[in-house]
Amino acid sequence: MKFATAPIRRLSSLGIGLAVGATALIGAPSAAAAAPPEGAYWHSRALMTTTHAWRFGSKPDPYSLVQRRISEDWQAPDGRAWFGFRELGTVPKSAADKEAWRRDGSPSTWSRSIDGKVVKLSAKPSNGSVNPVRKKNSFGLAQQRLTYDEVQRLPADPNVLKDWLRRAGKVSRVPDGSLDGWVAGSLPEILYSIPAPKQVRAAAYQALLTMPGVRADGNAKDTLGRSGAAVVIDRTSKGKSGTSSSRIRLIVDTGTMVLLSRDQMVTHDGKTLGGKTHNTTLVKVGWTNSQPAVPALP
Repeated sequence: MKFATAPIRRLSSLGIGLAVGATALIGAPSAAAAAPPEGAYWHSRALMTTTHAWRFGSKPDPYSLVQRRISEDWQAPDGRAWFGFRELGTVPKSAADKEAWRRDGSPSTWSRSIDGKVVKLSAKPSNGSVNPVRKKNSFGLAQQRLTYDEVQRLPADPNVLKDWLRRAGKVSRVPDGSLDGWVAGSLPEILYSIPAPKQVRAAAYQALLTMPGVRADGNAKDTLGRSGAAVVIDRTSKGKSGTSSSRIRLIVDTGTMVLLSRDQMVTHDGKTLGGKTHNTTLVKVGWTNSQPAVPALP
């Protein structure tokens, strides 16, 4: 969910690290007062579906395919991390696509699209994998590396949190004109990717609603039928090749203050870019004592 790709730098290198800078800004508690972990790992399980930009079958009778994947992240309080991944199988997108797929002989694998794009898709789930993340000994936010205690002391005030993220952007050399996008892209990460306290997650949600291009969109349900508050983030950029736009729609459980889902649609000159348009549903977010393992099938 990041909008920038600048190299990671510690805020403390400029004298504005959490251990000093944030404490000075908001009177944050000392490291000894940080809340202890509520489990062995901070854990998230995400289901992603992507509609392929290419069409399959035959030109007179084409159909669209949706690729489904599951991923899981585990982060221990000392920063060690594990990542699990599994393909769940590719399926026709809609009922009409399913009928066209049946007329195509109900294939279970695809190697080439109608226009000749080489692909490797299968209707069969993969065996999956789980592996430690190499050289991971801290938590990442806004291209900064934080200890568990620093995560606990992130600002719980929306305005101070935005200011901290802007400082992080400047450390990472994000252009001034892109800082708002940087902040708006970083705030949702606090709702699921790091073990931030609930009051910090609440501040991130409140701060997000004040950012340019962001608006509340009423109540909504995710793909699992869970209810939450919808938030839309619109971005448009003009370049030599045309106009690109993205719309990200989040659904947030405002009771637990965790992200439930994230829909992204990207267009270029009004045409939807299938490969960059997808839905991610956060099936689980929170502490767990279960050991990292290959993601189970839904």
